This record gives sequence, C-alpha cells and structure tokens, in this order.
Amino acid sequence: MNNYIVLHGSFGSKNGNWFPWLKKELEERNLKVDVPQMPVGVGNQNFENWSKIMNELNINANTTIIAHSIAPIFVCKYLITNKIKVKKLIFVCGFNNYLGIDKDFDAVNEPMFIDNYKDIKNYCDNIVCYYSDNDPYVKFEVEQEFADVISNRQYIIEEGGHINEESGYITFEEILQEVG
Repeated sequence: MNNYIVLHGSFGSKNGNWFPWLKKELEERNLKVDVPQMPVGVGNQNFENWSKIMNELNINANTTIIAHSIAPIFVCKYLITNKIKVKKLIFVCGFNNYLGIDKDFDAVNEPMFIDNYKDIKNYCDNIVCYYSDNDPYVKFEVEQEFADVISNRQYIIEEGGHINEESGYITFEEILQEVG
C-alpha cells in the first residue's frame, strides 16, 4: 500500500506551514500519512536524531516523501546511507552545502549535508522539486542547482518566498498534482 511522509525543516513544526492541510487532503483520499515532529534546535537537530525518527516509520518502494527546506537533503542522505528505495520524492526549497543564514541555522543544517547527493537517483527515479525565485533564506541559484542535479521535474514559483506560512503558504495546491 502507498504511504506518504511529510517532513518539516529546521526549527520547524509538523503543525506549521502547509503540512496540516496536506495531511488532511491526503487522509481524505484514504491515504496513509505520517507527519512526524522532528527534533529541532541547536544540539537536538542533527542527522542522527532525525534518523532515529525515520527508523520508526514504514519506508519502502511504495513510499512518497514530501520534504521542505533542510529536509530534502536530509532525506537524500538518509536514503543513500540506509540504501532504501522509495516511490517518489517531492522536495520544496531543497538545498545542500549552503551556509550563511545565521549561526543557529548553520549549526543545525550543516550535519544534514552530503557530497554525493546525486546518488539519490539510485534510490528513487521520480524526484520533483519546487522552489521560488525570491526565497529570503536560501539563494535561488543554490535551490536551482540542487534541483538541476537530482530532479526529473522542477517548478519555480514566482514570488513564493520560502514556500512556507511566512510567505502565505498554509495550503499548497500545486503539490497535490504531484501526489497522484
């Protein structure tokens, strides 16, 4: 049976942004959805702690993972490290090896980075990326490079900011088209 996992980003919440809306939409289609609260904050958010949460979830060839901000590169690193194949990846505002937001974000983001992230293609052959042309946290070119390296399809949302609640995203209709 197909299942879905939705992951928030750094200092995020499973109850923030468009995640509760997406969970409700998927559950209304009688789909199995997990939206875990990942450990956040300096000293708590790191690859090992996030991996412990993922290890408790059912992740297999029927799984679609939808991830925001730092979560896409975490997902790449997790799947590559654990050699897990999934059905589909939908990444929103993903990036890798980008520092300079501020010291706290840098501290929690850096452990998620991985140099061989293009190897994710060995574990998923259907990767979609969304990002915007005016993200206030991550440079457009950084998100575009991430998408160029791994995605089959990518969508640039004009004036979408970080595609989060702060930029007006408490729903995200476009992503439902990709869930299929």
